[in-house]
Amino acid sequence: MNVMLQNLNNIRTLRAMAREFSIDVLEEMLEKFRVVTKERREEEEQQQRQRAEQQEKIKTFLELMKADGINPEELLGMQMTAPRVSKKRQPRPAKYRFVDFNGETKTWTGQGRTPKPIAQALAAGKSLDDFLI
Repeated sequence: MNVMLQNLNNIRTLRAMAREFSIDVLEEMLEKFRVVTKERREEEEQQQRQRAEQQEKIKTFLELMKADGINPEELLGMQMTAPRVSKKRQPRPAKYRFVDFNGETKTWTGQGRTPKPIAQALAAGKSLDDFLI
């Protein structure tokens, strides 16, 4: 896509490409570009109108709230005063005990990636039951 955009933005490249087409084909391309450009322009205008309408509605709501004595900051503050309390789950108990390469005894819950010492022992023919706590 980037190469195509560079080709369309470069006048020298466009001239070179235009030599390969007849005038009729170039006229058709030009008309299609005009149609696409017009559609895009209309889409952008529609989006701008929608944004303007939304801003007008917001302005109207703010004026109504002020007329009723409601401060917008207070309204936002009410939402923020009730933060969610997330429960932290208890860590899982260790199921397996092994000795690592440094000679330290470590534990593993059985979840996540298998520690290398256990993985090597399993590859050598041992079972996980040999490491149970």
